[in-house]
Amino acid sequence: MANRGYDVVVDVDAEGDLGHTDLQEDLEFHSSNFENPPPRTKLPSSGSNPFSQPNNDTFASKRFLWSLSFYAQFFDVDTAEVLRRCRTALYPRSNFLDVLDGNPDLYGPFWIATTVVFILFLTGTISQYLAYKGQGHFEYDFTLLSGASGLIYGYTGVIPVALWGVLRWFGSEGANLLECLTLYGYANLIWIPVALISWSPITILNYVFVGVGFVASALFLVRNLYPVVSATDQKTSKVLVIVVVALHAGLAIAIKILFFAHGSPVSKKETTGGDDKNTIEMLLGV
Repeated sequence: MANRGYDVVVDVDAEGDLGHTDLQEDLEFHSSNFENPPPRTKLPSSGSNPFSQPNNDTFASKRFLWSLSFYAQFFDVDTAEVLRRCRTALYPRSNFLDVLDGNPDLYGPFWIATTVVFILFLTGTISQYLAYKGQGHFEYDFTLLSGASGLIYGYTGVIPVALWGVLRWFGSEGANLLECLTLYGYANLIWIPVALISWSPITILNYVFVGVGFVASALFLVRNLYPVVSATDQKTSKVLVIVVVALHAGLAIAIKILFFAHGSPVSKKETTGGDDKNTIEMLLGV
């Protein structure tokens, strides 16, 4: 019966007499483990040995600073998602960090900053041309391009890193470097339409356009940074918010003075005192 999965146990008395052998009373049937041998102890894998060679899959899952895969993870976003984030930056209806959904990117911020640089150079050149029209041969000033690159790339890259470092210093555990870079990158989006309409020789309009761009982008930054900044103490959070707004105001003033300077206080060209009639005639070519 053992072959059928059972053991037979027979009760024998001290004199060797089997006695009463009623199978229903003296025989006990137990489940046999012959067909199900006990599991063998699994030997430790080579991964538990600190001196063994690591698995190739381990190397494949790691991203090193000098490899392209390390930087590719920061650009893991498609065009539709970038456009959705751009719309959210221009028409904010919710917290932008919630829109990121834990997947900040550098693809959008890089191309937004690059677009702002070239548009500032283009519109700044048009602004200079209108300001110096009729005063001889006009020469392109390519220092505007280098100046725009230094201003926009520097502001977008340095300020978020510095802010992240300060937040970490004051104990804000929710501060994330990549999210800060993404936030400042998409905040630059407002400068594209502002630059496209700020080449006018009408000074007051340029100040209005740049002012609107400053207010819109500053509100965008403060609204999304405040939940992270407020993790510090109350005094520190207020100071950080003021610093963020002041630095952003500095960016707006630099854009106005460096690229639309024909009506600014540092303009080398003598203006007519803001005669709108003359400027409109010059704009229309009359």
